[in-house]
Amino acid sequence: MKKNKPKGLGGALLGAAALLLSACASMDGGPSAQDGPVLTGADPAAKTSQTTTATPSRGAATKPKPRIEVARPLTHTSPAPAVDEGLWGRVRQGFALPDERDHERVLHYIQWHQANSDYLGQVLARAEPYLHYILEEIEARDLPAELLLLPVVESAYRPDVYSSGQAAGIWQFIPSTGSHFGLHQNWWYDGRKDIHASTHAALNYLTQLHERFNGDWLLALAAYNAGQGTVSRAITRNESLGQPTDYWNLDLPRETQHYVPRLLALQAIVTDPEHYQVGLWPVPDEPRLGLVELGGQLELSIAAELADLSLDDITQLNPGFHRWATDPEGPHHLLLPLDRVEPFQIALAALPREQRVSWLRHRVQPGETLGHIAARYNTTIALLQRTNELRSHIIRVGDHLLIPTAEPSPETVTARQDEGRSVSRTHNTLHHRVQPGDTLWALARTYDVSLQELAAWNRISSDATLRPGQTLLIRQAGTTTAAAQPAAMATGAARGNTLTYAVRPGDSLSSISRRFGVRVSDIQVWNQLDGHLIRPGQQLHLHLDGHPQES
Repeated sequence: MKKNKPKGLGGALLGAAALLLSACASMDGGPSAQDGPVLTGADPAAKTSQTTTATPSRGAATKPKPRIEVARPLTHTSPAPAVDEGLWGRVRQGFALPDERDHERVLHYIQWHQANSDYLGQVLARAEPYLHYILEEIEARDLPAELLLLPVVESAYRPDVYSSGQAAGIWQFIPSTGSHFGLHQNWWYDGRKDIHASTHAALNYLTQLHERFNGDWLLALAAYNAGQGTVSRAITRNESLGQPTDYWNLDLPRETQHYVPRLLALQAIVTDPEHYQVGLWPVPDEPRLGLVELGGQLELSIAAELADLSLDDITQLNPGFHRWATDPEGPHHLLLPLDRVEPFQIALAALPREQRVSWLRHRVQPGETLGHIAARYNTTIALLQRTNELRSHIIRVGDHLLIPTAEPSPETVTARQDEGRSVSRTHNTLHHRVQPGDTLWALARTYDVSLQELAAWNRISSDATLRPGQTLLIRQAGTTTAAAQPAAMATGAARGNTLTYAVRPGDSLSSISRRFGVRVSDIQVWNQLDGHLIRPGQQLHLHLDGHPQES
């Protein structure tokens, strides 16, 4: 039996590049309802033939694409999958949605993936750390395994994606629905982007919709996209006209008419990727992640040290935390690689509680209240009371309060001017005020830190454009003094402008070249690459002679 292999997963096709971030609410990421021939309603005007010419995706080159021979639908009784090992074999066994691969709207999206055969593999490579964890949550509730593919449709498995309607996370919750299902959203934390919390909320919501629509999964999925009120009104309208009330016959918004077919097309492709000539990313059927309870607030950099991981690893697995630490009011949990869970728990148990976060000593000023102080430091009155063992809201001028935060206070900050730049210091944490002309790349060299760490500490992308006056958080192993500052700059220069970059899921040579301002051909020469194929975890050597290009 042949083993399924991903097809060119390191290099995105030009046609897929502009679609990498589409979700249900007008985002880019995968096939959208506007790609290819327009299909509308339950009675499309045009039928799809067995041979079709793929319509170029937005942003693709003008060169016409070759005609694609569309594979005939398999008989529904003998799918004959090409690969039975690994996670995908387990996923296929859990498929429970209707097989609609011969429906015109579903076939349209199968054809799209055939014309953009690298896209799905790239998305699944990005999703790999989460897939086994989410599948086990789905199986624990006895839900269809196709739900593992729903974030491909929603967000292309990017937790940092926001739609035009402010939906966020891999499951694309809008703020109100997220709050309804227990996903807290505040200055510290957005539960919609928390892989663990949002997965539980999404599965709760889908289960509720499944029950609401009498066990019809297609209607439940349509309601997840358009809202249960929209679907219910469409059913009532058809009932009054004596028309069928199944998903395919409802007059739903155009986006919703294509939302369910996109998922059913993925079902068909995962059933037999070799038949459709669409590559899947190979995923072992073994646990990758474990959930660890922290028992209180913890700085993410300290968590990374205890787990022997990089801060970037921690933030990738826990994108719900917006700041340098977990939310003081919870949730107090982290997802970690399974082999790091036990060492982390041992190290955390030995860590004194006073070392979990950086502490400030605030002197109460005339007119201040606990509410004022809590708002100033983005914390809560309750946490200030617990931290300082206060039994009431009463505080007195001149009292000192301990503040659990890494932000500087006026009494603990020593400021100095260095070549027009304002740098603040508190413990091992610097706060740099961005000046005109500053870039992340240049600041990373100045402070002798990696570009990825600097971006992760500040919850921004590594190619973000900085604004003058913006304050950046910078962590260093020791206190930076005036004498140490030029030394850090000299260390960066001594490296010869060379860095080693670890390829992340979703990266391509094109995106890396844009990020660091180098040519794709140079990356290939420096790393002896034959073609554009790169894989997550691969180490690339980059020689940087200048600043990266701004996005």
